[in-house]
Amino acid sequence: MGASRGRHPEVSFPGKPVRAARRARSISGTESAKSSMVVDERGMADFWSLDAADVLRRTGSDRRGLTGEEARRRLALRGGRAIRRSGQGRLGLLFSQFKSPIILILAVAACMSASLGQLTDALIILTIVLGSGLLGFWQERGAADAVETLLARVRIKAAVLRDGSEAEIPAEEVVTGDLVVLNAGDVVPADCLVLESTDLHLDEATLTGETFPVEKATGRLPEGTALGRRSNCLFMGTHVVSGCAKALAVHIGAETEFGRVSGRMGRERPEAEFERGVRRFGYFLMQLTLILVLVIFAVNVALGRPALDALLFSTALAVGLTPQLLPAIVGVNLAHGAREMAKQKVIVKRLASIESFGSMNVLCSDKTGTLTEGVVRLQGALDFAGRPSQKVLLHAFINASFEAGFSNPIDEAVRAHRSFDLTGFRKLGEVPYDFVRKRLSVAVERDGRRFLVTKGALANVLEACTRAEGVGGEVVELASVRPEVERRYAELGGGGFRALGVAYRDFGTESRPTRSHEADMTFLGFLVLHDPPKTGIDATIRELGRLGIALKVITGDNRLVAATVSKLVGLTGPGILTGPEIARMSDAALTRRVSEVEIFAEIEPNQKERILLALKKAGNVVGYLGDGINDASALHAADVGISVDSAVDVAKEAADIVLLEKDLGVLVEGVREGRVAFANTLKYVYMATSANFGNMLSMAGLSPLISFLPLLPKQILFMNLLTDLPEMAIATDGVDPELTEQPRRWDVGDIRDFMVVFGALSSLFDFATFGVLLLALRAAPGEFRTGWFVESVISASLIVLVIRTRRPFFASRPGRTLLASTAVVGLVTLALPYTSPGRALGFQALPVGFLLAMGAIVASYVAATELAKRAFYGRRRPHAP
Repeated sequence: MGASRGRHPEVSFPGKPVRAARRARSISGTESAKSSMVVDERGMADFWSLDAADVLRRTGSDRRGLTGEEARRRLALRGGRAIRRSGQGRLGLLFSQFKSPIILILAVAACMSASLGQLTDALIILTIVLGSGLLGFWQERGAADAVETLLARVRIKAAVLRDGSEAEIPAEEVVTGDLVVLNAGDVVPADCLVLESTDLHLDEATLTGETFPVEKATGRLPEGTALGRRSNCLFMGTHVVSGCAKALAVHIGAETEFGRVSGRMGRERPEAEFERGVRRFGYFLMQLTLILVLVIFAVNVALGRPALDALLFSTALAVGLTPQLLPAIVGVNLAHGAREMAKQKVIVKRLASIESFGSMNVLCSDKTGTLTEGVVRLQGALDFAGRPSQKVLLHAFINASFEAGFSNPIDEAVRAHRSFDLTGFRKLGEVPYDFVRKRLSVAVERDGRRFLVTKGALANVLEACTRAEGVGGEVVELASVRPEVERRYAELGGGGFRALGVAYRDFGTESRPTRSHEADMTFLGFLVLHDPPKTGIDATIRELGRLGIALKVITGDNRLVAATVSKLVGLTGPGILTGPEIARMSDAALTRRVSEVEIFAEIEPNQKERILLALKKAGNVVGYLGDGINDASALHAADVGISVDSAVDVAKEAADIVLLEKDLGVLVEGVREGRVAFANTLKYVYMATSANFGNMLSMAGLSPLISFLPLLPKQILFMNLLTDLPEMAIATDGVDPELTEQPRRWDVGDIRDFMVVFGALSSLFDFATFGVLLLALRAAPGEFRTGWFVESVISASLIVLVIRTRRPFFASRPGRTLLASTAVVGLVTLALPYTSPGRALGFQALPVGFLLAMGAIVASYVAATELAKRAFYGRRRPHAP
């Protein structure tokens, strides 16, 4: 029985009756005195060694919790203890735009210009640098704000007692003294002392590394008790695997154990593949640019030009040649993609995960609620011989009605199928379900008779049985009918039904049940359950296949049920691998097998992560869709963890992406939008790097041939600003359908090749322009700079429209914003030499002859780029835009 979660089930403690539906707790008594409570933190460091009453007194609370007014007062006073979110504030983000060594060198050069009386040059350089930094800040701030808005939709909640009733609040609003109500699947919002508990087990792997759930209970421990042995403490960030509890919040935020670790190590997630790619390529560009700038500076000094002019020229060239806005462009593209994905009901928690989403070629998912409706229906109850049995149904109803550890759809289906009058029954205790036993047992008493009822996975229930009882009351040895039981189980599984086992035994005079009581039981029969496939799921799976994404089902169900359901939804591959088979395989053998397997059945929770790691070792980019308690480690292990809005808190916390509907159709549309965002990001990378590399080649080749600077520093900076404007609109550009049909990955080698080929082509036509200016027109320095500036900006702007697509540029319509910005930049560039601002920048009017020659050069450049593009993409996979 898996654990799913909607609302909190009612918490039950020993001796208290359990009701099927959750109700609010009304607690009598006046609470006005709490407003004056004061928290006494002396000695609270070792709160696990104190009596519960003492800790309650020190925290200014009691077993009725806090009033809303007192909680608000404490939140206002103690809010500074919250763990700060990773990332920068607005001021830090603004300053980060100017941390580049190149920017600092420019600022120094501007100061040197001012000290030598070149105030106009200094002012223009500083203005353009400031404008570039502010532009980057505006874009990155906008991206961060968009993500914050989206994250607000998937906030984790905590249940606390406030004003005498249970209330759900954001987890970060829990304060010291709050009484926290916890059930299976909940994330612990603070470091807490257990006040009451029932069969409470927590997963503390995130804090202690302990793989198996840890049992928690009330008590008092010695002061020196190690962290992993504090059985009366619950720690922030861990989650409840089974059972329920009331706990007192003692330490919150930065004062928790998790907060201390966070303060030492930070909370940044591991660097994603996309982020690593951007960083590595940035270093490559920096090294290349530095070498060429030093060469250009040395050549200019060697030719006898003023050292200051050469320094200004070289440093300004560095700004013009490096893609300064790459982080901002990446951020705004990914943020735009996140907003578009949100329209498709896909919430992106981490922008860098969009790249993994687009690159994903394997999606692993459970079948329940994804391939099927996710609404379990009870088809009937049968004895061991396959005959309808009311006794099986009654005992299953008793078990489902009194269990309190899990709120799950199987028990809901049992209760909804048939209602029995349980008046007179009293719960004695419970052995909650866990993922090893796969059984749940409830001990009850009625009219002096005590008995234990167990239900769970058939094989695990049969392990605890020695006898079997038929519909007529006959009791036989289990061994004599076990072949018949297993045959009928196989028949049910082959028909797509899920069958659970139900058993019972007398409980005698025992006070509370334990796992040891699950022995020498009598097998009553089967619960037959059915979860029909979703309408249209077969078409969705085919669409995933067309997108290059292979679906692999990972389920705890038996292989017969999994295989039948998979066939019904169109998964016809031959590969099925079971959990016991995986347990006997080495990691190397599993890596060889996983790619050919479509269905992983009878899987233990701890095997999910192993399957995902094997898929990644086999060269796949793996997504995992999970919503349960036992999915957290798999969500972390996947390249992109995907959860749903209705998932348990720990699954949503572990996920990179959250679907607002558990529907593969929603995911398909999200993948398309993610690939659009990734494609547009790569467009900028390809455009900026090729254009900048071409400029570097042109500068390096031209400097020794002329006796003056080919462009003034302020002209280089202004050219960089103008050519960036069309590229800024890339986020809104359309993407050719073929670029979203298959997974794509960051390929630094491909980008490097593109940069060299198209950068060299750009430089070739730059030299054609130099030839016209120097040989045909005998241009003076001012006229030369103006002519190259105009040709360079217009050709760079137009070429964006050519290399943005793999198709012929006239066969792929650009986005309106991109087209409009290109037109505006072209008109401004042509008009600039004839205006006062143009003259201030050192430009001159150009003769008509040059404009005509420039038109021919630009047209030839466009045609040559089209031919080069066809040849370049003809020999490559579709990695590039």
